[in-house]
Amino acid sequence: MSNVSPIKQAKEQPLLSQISTALSEGQAIRKDVGKDGRLHIDRPLPFLCLHLTYGTKNLAARDIASANASYLIASSLSEAAPIIQAIGDEMIKRFGAFVVLDIGELEHDILLADDSPFLPHYEVAVSATTEPETQNARKAFIKAICDAEVRFRTPRITRPEPAQDPILRLREAGISFPCISVRFAPIYRQPESGTDYPGLRETMIADLFDAGLRAFSTFATETNTLNITTHRALGRKAFVDAVRRADRSVDEIAQSFDFLLSVTPINARQAFEEFKQSDFEYAPHFLYRPLGVDVEEQKRKLYSVAFDHLEDPVLYHLYREKQQEIDLQLTMLAHLHKRQYTDFGRALYSSVEPELLTLALDVLARCKMPANEDDIPMVGCYEVAQKAREMVDAYHQEEASFKARVEIRDDLPPGLMVTGEKLLISRHTVMEQRRLDALLHHEIGVHLLTYFNGSAQGLRLFRSGLSGYEGVQEGLAVLAEHLSGGMTRQRLRLVAGRVVACAAMLDGASFVETYRLVTDEHHFDQANAFNMVLRVYRGGGLPKDAIYLRGLSEILQHLRKGGALDPFWMGKISAAHFPIMQELSLRGLLRPPGIRPAFLSLTRANERLEKIRSGLSIAEMATL
Repeated sequence: MSNVSPIKQAKEQPLLSQISTALSEGQAIRKDVGKDGRLHIDRPLPFLCLHLTYGTKNLAARDIASANASYLIASSLSEAAPIIQAIGDEMIKRFGAFVVLDIGELEHDILLADDSPFLPHYEVAVSATTEPETQNARKAFIKAICDAEVRFRTPRITRPEPAQDPILRLREAGISFPCISVRFAPIYRQPESGTDYPGLRETMIADLFDAGLRAFSTFATETNTLNITTHRALGRKAFVDAVRRADRSVDEIAQSFDFLLSVTPINARQAFEEFKQSDFEYAPHFLYRPLGVDVEEQKRKLYSVAFDHLEDPVLYHLYREKQQEIDLQLTMLAHLHKRQYTDFGRALYSSVEPELLTLALDVLARCKMPANEDDIPMVGCYEVAQKAREMVDAYHQEEASFKARVEIRDDLPPGLMVTGEKLLISRHTVMEQRRLDALLHHEIGVHLLTYFNGSAQGLRLFRSGLSGYEGVQEGLAVLAEHLSGGMTRQRLRLVAGRVVACAAMLDGASFVETYRLVTDEHHFDQANAFNMVLRVYRGGGLPKDAIYLRGLSEILQHLRKGGALDPFWMGKISAAHFPIMQELSLRGLLRPPGIRPAFLSLTRANERLEKIRSGLSIAEMATL
């Protein structure tokens, strides 16, 4: 029987009625409970994660509970019991089964000195009610904890003493639903000072949360209450306000500066003439835009963004990654033209790994310089802009939110660049007409398309780009050139040559030495070689251009393993985020891409994709 007094029950009745009504109608619930508790149910589910605070604060157990799509945090069991009963009654009506996962922390860990020579196991006490499906859910939880990748201490699973078993207290409070209880040692706290190990705390929250989802999934499967393809589909299907606030704040900081424009010279044409006049003996002098961002101010804002109330370990991880990436970009801007600039660039874009350099050299060796072709029609910036606007209009007719702008700029090296919702075309651009469609599919059909599809996801993060997204973006964009039938041997050589140039720069070669490398050894013409080396040495040395070949290789490997392309059109993501995007999609947090690239519908695009899946190499991708 419940030990809740009739008076207390009467006071809580309006809340209980609201809960019952909302759940019976399938509505979401988010209500404060008591002084510091909360009830959150973003959709009816046959489970509830419970954490009882008993006056404690800042416990990891609270964060584990609040990461769930259905949780209750209350100060005591007497406060929680009637709420659990109201939720359970409605969920039994809907699903026929309901389970409570009660999670908390043990009072003490095995005491460790800061200089302890070894790390012993840590205790995780797990108990459950006797129903077979609940016992199997308990086993699933234990297996998940034991299988989790650990760097510090491994768990030792125990059962609580019968008299101290939290399940007994739940039963005494009148909670008759199936229950699982978990109590873990607070190993994320430093043994002497009591302060947290932040990384260990984050890992424990993620691991225990995942184990809880596996337990819920097992229970739901064995009771036939839900048909789910993966336990991660039981996660949240709604963004809380704290996520949207953090998202806006991070995006505003990211939009306060344009990294690539800031590090790109504005006098490329004059610099080339200067370089030629020196008979290619002396590096030219590059001019840059004045830096329009207060780096220290933006860093202060960046690290003042609160991520501790996102209530979702997956989103927490994504925003932490993005925070670190923006920090690196700002740090690079603060060190423009200084020795450390390249070191930070290496941290942001990685070094050129030996396998990538080998691949680049193989492409250069197998894609010989084509014989001089006379009378190849060329187009300038105005023809490029006209064709670009036609492609933008076609996408706009398909999706009204696709409102990209096309601008011709004097302050860019020859070529095209996407920044935000704009396609920038250098006034000095002259290119082969046969390459025009392929290049526009690269810029508009990938970069702008993922920007606008990402904008539709409800969080700006997916349009500005998850951390490390640029490699896959450029890989997809180069793939688009191939699928549209516009890939030439010269283009493949350029993508590979950029890797060779980046590797030389990172190894300490000067501008002139790298220019001679790509002209003398790899036979690039003067103009293309200069533009390539300029990009690699902009700002003082930027290894970004190696990502084109690296990203293309990652995409081809993904396709050869049977992977699909559609999730990549949802927004700007990296290959490492593919499983996360799948999970968020399964949870209903992401919508399918609103626009699909036009080049996928072109003649022979599917045929070319199938050849890639069958093992077509990068060096064999030239179609012209």
